[in-house]
Amino acid sequence: MVTFGGGARDQETFAPEGQENIPHLMREFIPQASFFTQVVNRGILGHYVATASLATGVYETINNFASLPPEYPTVFEYFRKDLRRPPSDAWVVAPSNGFNRIGESKHHSYGAGLGAMVILPKHLLASSMSGGRTDLEHLLRDNYETPNYSPQLMGNEFELEQLETILKLSVDDFKAHARTLSSPDELSVYIARRLMRQVAPSLLWITMHDIDIAHAGSFSLYIDGIRRTDRLCSDLWEAIQSEPEYAGKTTLFILPDFGRDADDDSGGNGFQHHRTGDALSRTTWMLAIGPGVREGVVFDRAIESTDLVPTLGAMLGFNPSLAQGRAIRELL
Repeated sequence: MVTFGGGARDQETFAPEGQENIPHLMREFIPQASFFTQVVNRGILGHYVATASLATGVYETINNFASLPPEYPTVFEYFRKDLRRPPSDAWVVAPSNGFNRIGESKHHSYGAGLGAMVILPKHLLASSMSGGRTDLEHLLRDNYETPNYSPQLMGNEFELEQLETILKLSVDDFKAHARTLSSPDELSVYIARRLMRQVAPSLLWITMHDIDIAHAGSFSLYIDGIRRTDRLCSDLWEAIQSEPEYAGKTTLFILPDFGRDADDDSGGNGFQHHRTGDALSRTTWMLAIGPGVREGVVFDRAIESTDLVPTLGAMLGFNPSLAQGRAIRELL
């Protein structure tokens, strides 16, 4: 699964004038994929809580700006418990340190010990900068909407000293590569590819946030974020096809957590924010590609964000018993 913060709008993507910003999505993915044009988020439009809702199949109501686990079991817990999978088989790579609790819920029947391992590349980078480096600080900005938000890290996040043991990547290698990157999402995808090569988890969730630079009010940086996300999704699909553990037997889902405000809403700020709760900020899209998925088909019926986990359960063979969405029949 690839999710990203603050979905791009039709004006910047799927409208004719915006399609140049998503060449990989338009030319590589959609002709081979099932594409859903109306994915509705009826929950809270905050990035952490919305991603938690995607991961649980329930519209979570936890504080978006607090270091809290989801209330309901996550897809990782259902997957590991029902299928008896080891901890190494479910991972999350997230650029924002605010996502450090996304791996497992506080539900009494699941929770501790049944979730995903969480890699926070920015946390790793901050640890590697203990010597006082300042030229990488642009990669450490944790939240574009509330720049001063600095969550307390706790949970099962991946630590710097585990790089060499699990990813076969030394701290020096990590720092050297980080210096060549211009965005947190580039670093996340680099780590994800290493994880695929060395560990080959069956369930991998990557959340990207470069598009959320829109909160800074710069349209050009927002467009850059869209283009970079489009390219990185293509890079991930290429990596999937190049790895023997994944090639020909992997399904990739790509979807935003929610949209952005409409230009004509008097209470909104267009591309910059997602606070009005209008139809445009609540409605995005989803793409599914892989073996068994119908190719080149567009579905216009409305589905909900909470439908993702039941769909994954039906595809992988686990029972997300507390999820409130419904499995998407077009993918089964």
